[in-house]
Amino acid sequence: MPPFAAAALVFLSSAAVLVLEILAARLLAPYVGATLETYTAIIGVILGGIALGSWLGGKAADARDPRGLLAPLLITGGALAFAAIPLIDGLGVALRGAGPLTTTTLTVVAFFAPAAVLSAVTPAVIKIQLASLDETGRVVGRLSALSTTGAIVGTFVTGFLLVAAFPTRPVIRVTAVALIVLGIATALALGRRRNLTAGAALGVLAAGAFSFAAAHPCEHESAYYCAYIVEDEERPSGRALWLDTLRHSYVDLDDPTYLEFTYTQWFGDAITAMAPDGEPLSTLHIGGAGFTMPRYLRAAHPGSTSEVLEVDALLVELAKEELGLELGDDITVRIGDARSTIAEGAPGEHDLVIGDAFGGVAVPWHLATVEFTELVAERLHDEGVYVMNLIDYGPRRFLRAEIATVAAVFDHVAVLGRAGSFGPTAPGIGGNYVVLASDTPLPLTEIAAENTRRGRDDELLTGAELARVVDDARVLTDDHAPVDQLLTPRPTD
Repeated sequence: MPPFAAAALVFLSSAAVLVLEILAARLLAPYVGATLETYTAIIGVILGGIALGSWLGGKAADARDPRGLLAPLLITGGALAFAAIPLIDGLGVALRGAGPLTTTTLTVVAFFAPAAVLSAVTPAVIKIQLASLDETGRVVGRLSALSTTGAIVGTFVTGFLLVAAFPTRPVIRVTAVALIVLGIATALALGRRRNLTAGAALGVLAAGAFSFAAAHPCEHESAYYCAYIVEDEERPSGRALWLDTLRHSYVDLDDPTYLEFTYTQWFGDAITAMAPDGEPLSTLHIGGAGFTMPRYLRAAHPGSTSEVLEVDALLVELAKEELGLELGDDITVRIGDARSTIAEGAPGEHDLVIGDAFGGVAVPWHLATVEFTELVAERLHDEGVYVMNLIDYGPRRFLRAEIATVAAVFDHVAVLGRAGSFGPTAPGIGGNYVVLASDTPLPLTEIAAENTRRGRDDELLTGAELARVVDDARVLTDDHAPVDQLLTPRPTD
Protein backbone atom coordinates (compact mmCIF):
# COMPACT_ATOMS: atom_id res chain seq x y z
CA MET A 1 0.00 0.00 0.00
CA PRO A 2 1.42 3.43 -0.90
CA PRO A 3 2.39 5.48 2.19
CA PHE A 4 -0.07 8.24 1.28
CA ALA A 5 -2.98 5.78 1.07
CA ALA A 6 -2.00 4.22 4.40
CA ALA A 7 -1.82 7.65 6.01
CA ALA A 8 -5.22 8.64 4.60
CA LEU A 9 -6.95 5.50 5.90
CA VAL A 10 -5.54 5.92 9.38
CA PHE A 11 -6.27 9.65 9.47
CA LEU A 12 -9.84 9.41 8.16
CA SER A 13 -10.94 6.41 10.23
CA SER A 14 -9.70 8.07 13.43
CA ALA A 15 -11.32 11.36 12.49
CA ALA A 16 -14.64 9.56 11.97
CA VAL A 17 -14.48 8.10 15.49
CA LEU A 18 -14.17 11.57 17.00
CA VAL A 19 -16.90 13.00 14.75
CA LEU A 20 -19.21 10.35 16.18
CA GLU A 21 -18.01 11.03 19.72
CA ILE A 22 -18.77 14.75 19.55
CA LEU A 23 -22.14 14.21 17.85
CA ALA A 24 -23.13 11.50 20.32
CA ALA A 25 -23.87 14.23 22.87
CA ARG A 26 -26.36 15.89 20.53
CA LEU A 27 -28.11 12.58 19.78
CA LEU A 28 -28.36 11.75 23.47
CA ALA A 29 -29.37 15.19 24.76
CA PRO A 30 -33.12 14.99 23.95
CA TYR A 31 -33.36 11.85 26.06
CA VAL A 32 -30.82 12.22 28.89
CA GLY A 33 -29.85 15.89 28.81
CA ALA A 34 -26.45 17.46 28.21
CA THR A 35 -24.72 17.07 31.55
CA LEU A 36 -21.28 16.19 32.84
CA GLU A 37 -22.56 12.63 33.21
CA THR A 38 -23.49 12.56 29.52
CA TYR A 39 -20.01 13.61 28.39
CA THR A 40 -18.35 11.31 30.93
CA ALA A 41 -20.28 8.31 29.59
CA ILE A 42 -19.52 9.20 25.97
CA ILE A 43 -15.78 9.70 26.53
CA GLY A 44 -15.47 6.53 28.59
CA VAL A 45 -17.42 4.36 26.15
CA ILE A 46 -15.60 5.68 23.08
CA LEU A 47 -12.21 5.17 24.75
CA GLY A 48 -13.28 1.63 25.62
CA GLY A 49 -14.24 1.01 21.99
CA ILE A 50 -10.92 2.42 20.76
CA ALA A 51 -8.97 0.21 23.18
CA LEU A 52 -10.84 -2.99 22.29
CA GLY A 53 -10.79 -2.24 18.56
CA SER A 54 -7.05 -1.56 18.55
CA TRP A 55 -6.34 -4.79 20.43
CA LEU A 56 -8.60 -7.05 18.39
CA GLY A 57 -7.62 -5.33 15.13
CA GLY A 58 -3.98 -6.08 15.86
CA LYS A 59 -4.75 -9.71 16.67
CA ALA A 60 -6.77 -10.11 13.48
CA ALA A 61 -4.01 -8.52 11.39
CA ASP A 62 -1.54 -11.10 12.73
CA ALA A 63 -3.91 -13.99 12.10
CA ARG A 64 -4.74 -13.23 8.44
CA ASP A 65 -3.84 -11.00 5.53
CA PRO A 66 -4.62 -7.48 6.85
CA ARG A 67 -5.40 -6.26 3.34
CA GLY A 68 -8.58 -8.30 3.52
CA LEU A 69 -9.65 -6.52 6.73
CA LEU A 70 -9.65 -2.91 5.69
CA ALA A 71 -12.66 -2.71 3.38
CA PRO A 72 -14.95 -4.74 5.69
CA LEU A 73 -13.90 -2.62 8.68
CA LEU A 74 -14.63 0.66 6.92
CA ILE A 75 -17.92 -0.48 5.40
CA THR A 76 -19.07 -2.01 8.69
CA GLY A 77 -18.05 1.14 10.55
CA GLY A 78 -20.17 3.20 8.16
CA ALA A 79 -23.16 0.89 8.57
CA LEU A 80 -22.84 1.05 12.36
CA ALA A 81 -22.68 4.85 12.20
CA PHE A 82 -25.98 4.76 10.30
CA ALA A 83 -27.42 2.41 12.93
CA ALA A 84 -26.49 4.69 15.84
CA ILE A 85 -29.32 7.07 14.89
CA PRO A 86 -32.25 4.61 15.05
CA LEU A 87 -30.74 2.91 18.11
CA ILE A 88 -30.64 6.18 20.06
CA ASP A 89 -34.04 7.38 18.84
CA GLY A 90 -35.66 4.00 19.40
CA LEU A 91 -34.24 3.20 22.83
CA GLY A 92 -34.08 6.81 24.00
CA VAL A 93 -37.85 7.09 24.31
CA ALA A 94 -38.04 3.96 26.44
CA LEU A 95 -35.00 4.77 28.59
CA ARG A 96 -35.55 8.54 28.78
CA GLY A 97 -34.14 10.09 31.94
CA ALA A 98 -30.91 11.41 33.36
CA GLY A 99 -28.50 9.19 35.25
CA PRO A 100 -25.19 7.39 34.73
CA LEU A 101 -26.76 3.98 34.00
CA THR A 102 -29.20 5.22 31.35
CA THR A 103 -26.64 7.43 29.65
CA THR A 104 -23.94 4.77 29.62
CA THR A 105 -26.34 2.10 28.37
CA LEU A 106 -27.49 4.21 25.42
CA THR A 107 -23.92 5.18 24.57
CA VAL A 108 -22.67 1.59 24.66
CA VAL A 109 -25.53 0.33 22.48
CA ALA A 110 -25.10 3.02 19.84
CA PHE A 111 -21.43 4.03 19.77
CA PHE A 112 -19.20 1.34 21.26
CA ALA A 113 -19.32 -0.89 18.18
CA PRO A 114 -18.53 1.76 15.53
CA ALA A 115 -15.68 3.11 17.67
CA ALA A 116 -14.22 -0.38 18.07
CA VAL A 117 -14.58 -1.35 14.40
CA LEU A 118 -13.07 1.87 13.06
CA SER A 119 -10.23 1.76 15.59
CA ALA A 120 -9.21 -1.64 14.22
CA VAL A 121 -8.19 0.05 10.95
CA THR A 122 -4.95 1.54 12.32
CA PRO A 123 -3.29 -1.72 13.50
CA ALA A 124 -4.29 -3.41 10.23
CA VAL A 125 -2.67 -0.61 8.20
CA ILE A 126 0.43 -0.72 10.40
CA LYS A 127 0.81 -4.44 9.76
CA ILE A 128 0.56 -3.88 5.99
CA GLN A 129 3.20 -1.16 6.09
CA LEU A 130 5.76 -3.10 8.12
CA ALA A 131 8.32 -4.19 5.54
CA SER A 132 11.03 -5.12 8.07
CA LEU A 133 11.75 -5.05 11.77
CA ASP A 134 14.31 -2.30 11.19
CA GLU A 135 11.59 0.24 10.47
CA THR A 136 8.96 -0.91 12.98
CA GLY A 137 9.38 2.07 15.29
CA ARG A 138 9.28 4.59 12.45
CA VAL A 139 6.16 3.07 10.85
CA VAL A 140 4.27 2.62 14.12
CA GLY A 141 5.20 6.10 15.31
CA ARG A 142 4.23 7.81 12.07
CA LEU A 143 0.88 6.06 11.69
CA SER A 144 0.05 6.44 15.37
CA ALA A 145 0.77 10.16 15.08
CA LEU A 146 -1.44 10.38 11.99
CA SER A 147 -4.20 8.53 13.82
CA THR A 148 -4.04 11.00 16.69
CA THR A 149 -3.91 13.93 14.26
CA GLY A 150 -7.03 12.65 12.53
CA ALA A 151 -8.78 12.44 15.90
CA ILE A 152 -7.76 16.02 16.70
CA VAL A 153 -8.96 17.33 13.35
CA GLY A 154 -12.23 15.41 13.67
CA THR A 155 -12.76 16.95 17.10
CA PHE A 156 -12.08 20.54 16.07
CA VAL A 157 -13.96 20.41 12.77
CA THR A 158 -17.02 18.87 14.39
CA GLY A 159 -17.08 20.99 17.54
CA PHE A 160 -16.25 24.32 15.92
CA LEU A 161 -17.79 23.99 12.45
CA LEU A 162 -20.13 21.08 11.77
CA VAL A 163 -22.31 21.31 14.89
CA ALA A 164 -22.86 25.02 14.34
CA ALA A 165 -23.53 24.73 10.60
CA PHE A 166 -25.52 21.51 10.14
CA PRO A 167 -28.03 19.30 11.97
CA THR A 168 -26.59 16.29 13.76
CA ARG A 169 -28.22 13.45 11.88
CA PRO A 170 -27.22 14.57 8.36
CA VAL A 171 -23.61 14.94 9.52
CA ILE A 172 -23.61 11.40 10.92
CA ARG A 173 -25.18 10.07 7.71
CA VAL A 174 -22.62 11.86 5.53
CA THR A 175 -19.87 10.42 7.73
CA ALA A 176 -21.36 6.96 7.32
CA VAL A 177 -21.57 7.32 3.54
CA ALA A 178 -17.98 8.59 3.39
CA LEU A 179 -16.75 5.55 5.33
CA ILE A 180 -18.66 3.16 3.09
CA VAL A 181 -17.33 4.83 -0.08
CA LEU A 182 -13.82 4.75 1.37
CA GLY A 183 -14.26 1.05 2.11
CA ILE A 184 -15.42 0.30 -1.44
CA ALA A 185 -12.53 2.30 -2.90
CA THR A 186 -10.08 0.43 -0.66
CA ALA A 187 -11.47 -2.94 -1.72
CA LEU A 188 -11.11 -2.02 -5.40
CA ALA A 189 -7.62 -0.56 -4.95
CA LEU A 190 -6.36 -3.64 -3.11
CA GLY A 191 -8.02 -6.06 -5.52
CA ARG A 192 -10.40 -7.33 -2.86
CA ARG A 193 -13.63 -7.24 -4.83
CA ARG A 194 -14.83 -10.33 -3.01
CA ASN A 195 -15.30 -8.12 0.06
CA LEU A 196 -18.10 -6.35 -1.82
CA THR A 197 -20.78 -8.99 -1.37
CA ALA A 198 -24.52 -8.78 -1.80
CA GLY A 199 -24.91 -9.44 1.93
CA ALA A 200 -22.72 -6.46 2.77
CA ALA A 201 -24.71 -4.25 0.41
CA LEU A 202 -28.01 -5.34 1.96
CA GLY A 203 -26.66 -4.69 5.46
CA VAL A 204 -25.57 -1.19 4.50
CA LEU A 205 -28.88 -0.42 2.81
CA ALA A 206 -30.83 -1.69 5.82
CA ALA A 207 -28.80 0.43 8.24
CA GLY A 208 -29.25 3.49 6.04
CA ALA A 209 -32.99 2.89 5.68
CA PHE A 210 -33.46 2.54 9.43
CA SER A 211 -31.43 5.70 9.93
CA PHE A 212 -33.72 7.77 7.73
CA ALA A 213 -36.88 6.11 9.09
CA ALA A 214 -36.07 6.79 12.74
CA ALA A 215 -38.38 9.31 14.40
CA HIS A 216 -36.85 11.96 16.61
CA PRO A 217 -38.26 14.90 18.59
CA CYS A 218 -36.14 17.72 17.16
CA GLU A 219 -37.96 20.26 15.02
CA HIS A 220 -35.05 22.66 15.37
CA GLU A 221 -31.47 21.96 16.35
CA SER A 222 -28.69 24.32 17.30
CA ALA A 223 -25.21 23.90 18.72
CA TYR A 224 -26.81 23.84 22.17
CA TYR A 225 -30.29 22.35 22.08
CA CYS A 226 -32.82 20.14 20.41
CA ALA A 227 -35.84 22.45 20.40
CA TYR A 228 -39.47 21.92 19.50
CA ILE A 229 -42.76 23.69 20.17
CA VAL A 230 -45.95 21.96 21.30
CA GLU A 231 -49.42 23.50 21.08
CA ASP A 232 -51.54 23.36 24.21
CA GLU A 233 -54.66 21.31 23.44
CA GLU A 234 -56.54 22.87 26.36
CA ARG A 235 -55.51 26.46 25.61
CA PRO A 236 -55.52 27.14 21.86
CA SER A 237 -53.24 30.16 22.11
CA GLY A 238 -50.78 28.42 24.44
CA ARG A 239 -47.39 27.21 23.23
CA ALA A 240 -44.74 25.23 25.14
CA LEU A 241 -41.08 25.33 24.14
CA TRP A 242 -39.17 22.11 24.85
CA LEU A 243 -35.39 22.11 25.06
CA ASP A 244 -33.90 18.63 25.07
CA THR A 245 -35.73 16.81 27.90
CA LEU A 246 -37.25 19.87 29.56
CA ARG A 247 -40.56 21.68 28.99
CA HIS A 248 -38.69 24.91 29.33
CA SER A 249 -41.01 27.83 28.48
CA TYR A 250 -44.70 28.52 28.02
CA VAL A 251 -46.24 31.55 26.34
CA ASP A 252 -49.79 32.56 25.52
CA LEU A 253 -49.79 34.17 22.10
CA ASP A 254 -52.93 36.19 22.93
CA ASP A 255 -52.25 37.03 26.58
CA PRO A 256 -48.61 37.71 27.53
CA THR A 257 -49.60 38.29 31.16
CA TYR A 258 -50.67 34.65 31.48
CA LEU A 259 -48.07 32.68 33.44
CA GLU A 260 -48.50 28.92 33.13
CA PHE A 261 -45.55 27.61 35.14
CA THR A 262 -45.59 27.94 38.91
CA TYR A 263 -42.10 29.39 39.04
CA THR A 264 -43.01 32.12 36.54
CA GLN A 265 -45.98 32.95 38.78
CA TRP A 266 -43.49 33.33 41.63
CA PHE A 267 -41.48 35.66 39.42
CA GLY A 268 -44.73 37.56 38.90
CA ASP A 269 -45.34 37.68 42.67
CA ALA A 270 -41.92 39.25 43.21
CA ILE A 271 -42.41 41.73 40.36
CA THR A 272 -45.81 42.83 41.66
CA ALA A 273 -44.39 43.20 45.18
CA MET A 274 -41.64 45.44 43.81
CA ALA A 275 -43.96 47.51 41.58
CA PRO A 276 -47.55 47.05 42.86
CA ASP A 277 -49.05 49.73 40.63
CA GLY A 278 -47.54 48.47 37.40
CA GLU A 279 -44.54 50.80 37.53
CA PRO A 280 -41.89 50.11 34.88
CA LEU A 281 -38.83 48.12 35.86
CA SER A 282 -35.38 47.89 34.33
CA THR A 283 -34.70 44.17 34.14
CA LEU A 284 -31.83 41.92 33.13
CA HIS A 285 -32.82 38.37 32.10
CA ILE A 286 -30.25 35.58 32.31
CA GLY A 287 -31.66 33.21 29.72
CA GLY A 288 -34.32 34.03 27.16
CA ALA A 289 -35.69 30.79 25.63
CA GLY A 290 -39.41 31.52 25.13
CA PHE A 291 -39.13 35.14 26.39
CA THR A 292 -42.08 34.66 28.74
CA MET A 293 -41.02 37.23 31.34
CA PRO A 294 -39.91 40.01 28.95
CA ARG A 295 -43.31 39.79 27.23
CA TYR A 296 -45.02 39.77 30.65
CA LEU A 297 -43.17 42.90 31.77
CA ARG A 298 -43.96 44.69 28.51
CA ALA A 299 -47.69 44.02 29.00
CA ALA A 300 -48.10 44.22 32.80
CA HIS A 301 -45.57 46.99 33.47
CA PRO A 302 -45.60 49.28 30.43
CA GLY A 303 -42.40 51.21 29.94
CA SER A 304 -40.25 48.42 31.39
CA THR A 305 -37.01 47.53 29.67
CA SER A 306 -35.70 43.98 29.36
CA GLU A 307 -32.12 43.19 28.47
CA VAL A 308 -31.92 39.47 27.68
CA LEU A 309 -28.73 37.41 27.75
CA GLU A 310 -29.30 34.34 25.56
CA VAL A 311 -26.58 31.93 24.49
CA ASP A 312 -28.49 30.44 21.55
CA ALA A 313 -29.38 32.61 18.56
CA LEU A 314 -31.75 29.90 17.28
CA LEU A 315 -34.04 30.36 20.29
CA VAL A 316 -34.33 34.08 19.58
CA GLU A 317 -35.35 33.36 15.99
CA LEU A 318 -37.75 30.64 17.13
CA ALA A 319 -39.35 33.00 19.65
CA LYS A 320 -39.82 35.63 16.95
CA GLU A 321 -41.17 33.24 14.33
CA GLU A 322 -43.42 31.00 16.44
CA LEU A 323 -43.91 32.55 19.88
CA GLY A 324 -44.93 36.08 19.00
CA LEU A 325 -41.79 37.87 20.20
CA GLU A 326 -41.23 41.37 18.85
CA LEU A 327 -37.91 42.93 19.75
CA GLY A 328 -37.62 46.68 20.16
CA ASP A 329 -36.16 49.38 22.35
CA ASP A 330 -37.85 47.80 25.38
CA ILE A 331 -36.69 44.21 24.72
CA THR A 332 -33.10 43.78 23.54
CA VAL A 333 -30.96 40.67 23.27
CA ARG A 334 -27.27 40.00 23.71
CA ILE A 335 -26.24 36.71 22.09
CA GLY A 336 -23.52 34.84 23.93
CA ASP A 337 -22.69 33.09 27.18
CA ALA A 338 -24.12 35.08 30.09
CA ARG A 339 -20.87 34.75 32.02
CA SER A 340 -19.16 36.99 29.47
CA THR A 341 -22.05 39.14 28.21
CA ILE A 342 -23.21 40.15 31.69
CA ALA A 343 -20.11 42.31 32.06
CA GLU A 344 -20.98 44.37 28.97
CA GLY A 345 -23.65 46.41 30.76
CA ALA A 346 -23.30 49.35 33.11
CA PRO A 347 -23.00 48.80 36.89
CA GLY A 348 -26.10 49.46 38.97
CA GLU A 349 -28.46 49.98 36.04
CA HIS A 350 -31.16 47.40 36.82
CA ASP A 351 -34.00 47.12 39.33
CA LEU A 352 -34.31 43.39 38.81
CA VAL A 353 -32.27 40.46 37.54
CA ILE A 354 -34.20 37.30 36.60
CA GLY A 355 -32.13 34.12 36.44
CA ASP A 356 -33.76 31.42 34.31
CA ALA A 357 -30.84 29.53 32.80
CA PHE A 358 -30.99 26.40 34.97
CA GLY A 359 -32.79 23.37 33.57
CA GLY A 360 -33.98 20.26 35.31
CA VAL A 361 -31.14 18.15 33.94
CA ALA A 362 -28.49 20.54 32.70
CA VAL A 363 -27.17 23.41 34.80
CA PRO A 364 -24.38 25.65 33.48
CA TRP A 365 -22.16 25.45 36.55
CA HIS A 366 -20.30 28.67 35.79
CA LEU A 367 -23.58 30.57 36.28
CA ALA A 368 -24.06 29.02 39.72
CA THR A 369 -20.91 30.25 41.46
CA VAL A 370 -20.23 33.08 43.87
CA GLU A 371 -18.11 34.81 41.24
CA PHE A 372 -21.03 34.95 38.82
CA THR A 373 -23.40 36.05 41.59
CA GLU A 374 -21.04 38.96 42.28
CA LEU A 375 -21.35 39.97 38.62
CA VAL A 376 -25.14 39.88 39.01
CA ALA A 377 -24.90 42.11 42.09
CA GLU A 378 -22.81 44.63 40.15
CA ARG A 379 -25.59 45.07 37.57
CA LEU A 380 -28.20 45.85 40.27
CA HIS A 381 -28.63 49.20 41.97
CA ASP A 382 -28.53 49.36 45.78
CA GLU A 383 -32.16 48.28 46.24
CA GLY A 384 -32.26 45.88 43.29
CA VAL A 385 -33.51 42.30 43.57
CA TYR A 386 -32.14 39.06 42.11
CA VAL A 387 -34.68 36.26 41.53
CA MET A 388 -33.50 32.91 40.23
CA ASN A 389 -35.28 29.68 39.32
CA LEU A 390 -33.77 26.26 39.89
CA ILE A 391 -34.99 22.67 40.07
CA ASP A 392 -33.83 20.08 42.57
CA TYR A 393 -35.23 16.96 44.22
CA GLY A 394 -34.33 14.40 46.83
CA PRO A 395 -31.74 15.71 49.29
CA ARG A 396 -31.75 19.04 47.40
CA ARG A 397 -28.01 19.45 47.80
CA PHE A 398 -27.80 21.79 44.82
CA LEU A 399 -30.59 23.99 46.19
CA ARG A 400 -28.87 24.26 49.55
CA ALA A 401 -25.49 25.01 47.98
CA GLU A 402 -26.96 27.67 45.68
CA ILE A 403 -28.74 29.39 48.57
CA ALA A 404 -25.46 29.43 50.49
CA THR A 405 -23.72 30.85 47.42
CA VAL A 406 -26.24 33.66 46.92
CA ALA A 407 -26.17 34.42 50.67
CA ALA A 408 -22.42 34.89 50.46
CA VAL A 409 -23.01 37.89 48.16
CA PHE A 410 -26.37 39.41 49.23
CA ASP A 411 -27.40 40.45 52.73
CA HIS A 412 -31.03 39.33 52.45
CA VAL A 413 -32.10 35.99 50.95
CA ALA A 414 -35.42 34.12 50.81
CA VAL A 415 -36.71 31.10 48.89
CA LEU A 416 -40.14 30.30 47.46
CA GLY A 417 -41.20 26.69 47.07
CA ARG A 418 -44.31 24.53 47.02
CA ALA A 419 -45.92 23.77 50.35
CA GLY A 420 -44.13 20.83 51.94
CA SER A 421 -41.16 20.95 49.60
CA PHE A 422 -38.81 22.11 52.34
CA GLY A 423 -39.62 19.22 54.68
CA PRO A 424 -37.42 16.25 55.59
CA THR A 425 -35.91 14.36 52.68
CA ALA A 426 -38.45 11.94 51.26
CA PRO A 427 -38.96 10.17 47.92
CA GLY A 428 -39.88 12.60 45.18
CA ILE A 429 -39.62 15.74 47.32
CA GLY A 430 -38.56 18.95 45.64
CA GLY A 431 -39.31 20.62 42.33
CA ASN A 432 -38.96 24.26 41.33
CA TYR A 433 -37.64 26.84 43.77
CA VAL A 434 -37.16 30.57 43.33
CA VAL A 435 -34.32 32.19 45.26
CA LEU A 436 -34.76 35.90 46.01
CA ALA A 437 -31.87 38.12 47.10
CA SER A 438 -31.10 41.77 47.72
CA ASP A 439 -28.83 43.99 49.78
CA THR A 440 -31.92 45.66 51.25
CA PRO A 441 -34.85 43.93 52.99
CA LEU A 442 -37.02 41.98 50.58
CA PRO A 443 -40.77 42.76 50.28
CA LEU A 444 -41.67 39.41 51.83
CA THR A 445 -45.08 40.41 53.15
CA GLU A 446 -46.09 41.74 49.75
CA ILE A 447 -44.79 38.63 47.96
CA ALA A 448 -46.74 36.36 50.31
CA ALA A 449 -49.88 38.46 49.87
CA GLU A 450 -49.61 38.31 46.07
CA ASN A 451 -49.07 34.56 46.24
CA THR A 452 -52.23 34.21 48.30
CA ARG A 453 -54.15 36.46 45.92
CA ARG A 454 -53.30 34.02 43.12
CA GLY A 455 -54.99 31.30 45.17
CA ARG A 456 -51.77 29.55 46.07
CA ASP A 457 -50.38 28.46 49.43
CA ASP A 458 -46.68 28.26 48.74
CA GLU A 459 -43.92 28.50 51.33
CA LEU A 460 -41.61 31.50 51.64
CA LEU A 461 -38.61 30.81 53.85
CA THR A 462 -36.05 33.24 55.20
CA GLY A 463 -33.96 33.82 58.31
CA ALA A 464 -33.52 30.96 60.76
CA GLU A 465 -35.93 28.66 58.88
CA LEU A 466 -33.90 29.04 55.71
CA ALA A 467 -30.65 28.60 57.60
CA ARG A 468 -31.87 25.22 58.82
CA VAL A 469 -32.54 24.16 55.23
CA VAL A 470 -29.10 25.31 54.07
CA ASP A 471 -27.38 23.69 57.06
CA ASP A 472 -23.68 23.13 56.27
CA ALA A 473 -23.90 23.44 52.47
CA ARG A 474 -20.73 24.75 50.83
CA VAL A 475 -20.55 27.91 48.75
CA LEU A 476 -20.00 27.14 45.05
CA THR A 477 -16.95 28.77 43.51
CA ASP A 478 -15.32 28.78 40.09
CA ASP A 479 -12.71 26.47 41.56
CA HIS A 480 -15.21 23.99 43.01
CA ALA A 481 -18.76 23.79 41.65
CA PRO A 482 -19.74 20.09 41.36
CA VAL A 483 -23.25 20.98 40.23
CA ASP A 484 -23.91 17.76 38.32
CA GLN A 485 -23.00 15.70 41.38
CA LEU A 486 -25.09 17.82 43.75
CA LEU A 487 -28.15 18.01 41.54
CA THR A 488 -31.03 15.54 41.71
CA PRO A 489 -32.82 16.56 38.50
CA ARG A 490 -35.91 14.34 38.76
CA PRO A 491 -38.21 13.02 41.46
CA THR A 492 -36.70 10.08 43.27
CA ASP A 493 -38.57 6.84 43.91
